[in-house]
Amino acid sequence: MRYRKDRYGNEISQLGFGCMRFTKKGTQIDYEKAEREILHAIECGVNYFDTAYAYMGSEECLGRILEENGVRDKVNIATKLPQYLMKSLKAIDKTFREELSRLRTDHVDYYLMHMFTDLSEWERLRSYGIEQWISDRKAEGSIRQIGFSYHGDTEMFLRILNAYDWDFCQVQYNYLDETSQAGRDGVRAAAEKGIPVMIMEPLRGGKLVNLPVGARRELRESGTGFSAAELGLRWLWDQSEVTCVLSGMNSMEMLDENIRIASDAAPGDFTDTHRALIERVIRIIREKEKVGCTGCRYCMPCPKGVDIPGTFYYYNLMYIEGKKTGVRFEYARNVGLQKDPGFASACVRCGKCETHCPQHISIREMLKKADRDLRPLPYRIGIAVARKAMSR
Repeated sequence: MRYRKDRYGNEISQLGFGCMRFTKKGTQIDYEKAEREILHAIECGVNYFDTAYAYMGSEECLGRILEENGVRDKVNIATKLPQYLMKSLKAIDKTFREELSRLRTDHVDYYLMHMFTDLSEWERLRSYGIEQWISDRKAEGSIRQIGFSYHGDTEMFLRILNAYDWDFCQVQYNYLDETSQAGRDGVRAAAEKGIPVMIMEPLRGGKLVNLPVGARRELRESGTGFSAAELGLRWLWDQSEVTCVLSGMNSMEMLDENIRIASDAAPGDFTDTHRALIERVIRIIREKEKVGCTGCRYCMPCPKGVDIPGTFYYYNLMYIEGKKTGVRFEYARNVGLQKDPGFASACVRCGKCETHCPQHISIREMLKKADRDLRPLPYRIGIAVARKAMSR
């Protein structure tokens, strides 16, 4: 296993174990199977395990395995505060104490504010006094390092990144999300500040494993010997700014493959041949796109706050991955829960964006189509309800 260092020089395995997707028997986690997989991962050098309060049964399962096998001190636990549910400092403290109990430990090594989408969420927590609370928890040793996980665009990520002296962050990042979410610019900005970056969704929940036929052919004929998963993981580990890549491993086969790759991959390994292969794979994946948007952002800022490249990104993604894959939910969460959501419905058709578009896209017309597809009536209602609940 190869390791990279956190902000304080501690060694973190560059492969992390994501504990959201433990195999279940009915509605319960298959404890014995999870135990075998976790102990095998630890034996092979994995020392970063990521869970969350909201992952049903995950904290309890991880805590029990670590305690019963006497391996708590061999690993780092990362878990998350469901900040979107918190209404007071008392609630924050109660939830954290519950997490310690679930995890059967007296400290969390890496504690995250879960699922930030907007700076206003951090500002709300600050109004409760969370900065002093974090300081107190660090002083008593119950929290070693503090960070946040993020879903949203690059601009908002940078604002949150600069709003506090974070120890680390966690972002969705892969070769399809290079210019969306926090993106490469966000990853590099964090690294420049000396803030470690933990990666979630490195293979877009398996979408970059189940590639289109043409992309699989390119991979097979490339001579690299890479599987689809290996291509995506090596793309990430080629970047020195990436600290740890989380994978929701729920089979020994997947675990062994990822450990093999993580024991070999290092920054600088990717060649021009590998990068050209990635470009060909991306081009094939994007053949189903509806809009030829490159994410260059020349159309921005929109006078009315419409997130034009973000809208087109999710519109394209919905047709790349299919309407039933959860892209609409992702769009609703990542854009709809921001303080000022950049929905296309705010467009007043001024046309300013079109005068700057290098691709000469009919932005106004395409925004109307994208909004109709991304936010059918049930989603409009759901977003409105979620926003109302979060504002209470």
